[in-house]
Amino acid sequence: MTSSPARDEPAQTDELAAREATLVARARSGEVQAFETLYRLHLRPLYGLCWRLCDGDARRADQATQDSFIKAWEKLPGFRADSKFGTWLHRIAVNQVLGEYRLLRRWTSFEDAPPEPAPRVGDAERSDLRCDLEAALARLPKGARAVLILHDVEGYKHEEIAELTGIAVGTSKAQLHRARKLMKEQLQ
Repeated sequence: MTSSPARDEPAQTDELAAREATLVARARSGEVQAFETLYRLHLRPLYGLCWRLCDGDARRADQATQDSFIKAWEKLPGFRADSKFGTWLHRIAVNQVLGEYRLLRRWTSFEDAPPEPAPRVGDAERSDLRCDLEAALARLPKGARAVLILHDVEGYKHEEIAELTGIAVGTSKAQLHRARKLMKEQLQ
């Protein structure tokens, strides 16, 4: 009798969590190879987050990803494991990218005008929905895009977004509503 994939999935998740916890403990004790393994496990998702938050700018996303891993290595002794390592690492990356915005004073307004919409493409070219989504996301105003990514993609609550970005909870909710509306219009 074979087990179903759905039954195997929680066991695999538990195994991965246990493996990651072991790697984190070894890295916290200074084992560089354990941190390198954590780096390889989390590089792609972290880069994807940074890329979306950096408006698709690969150079800035690369820099933010690397800076996030450096900060994680430096702060690893203080990691209390209240959350998963990946969640903690994502928080560092979000703070890294948003800190850059604040530093460069690009984060001064959540009311920036959206860029000109890209020309609509024919149905034959719409086969890659992911590209359409990424393009629509890139056309959102900075504030709306950041809130949409943090809330809908990364799963942050409005209170957390407000704390991370320095905006009010109500502004976060309004920006999410605005972003969803603009995305819907662009994808129709």
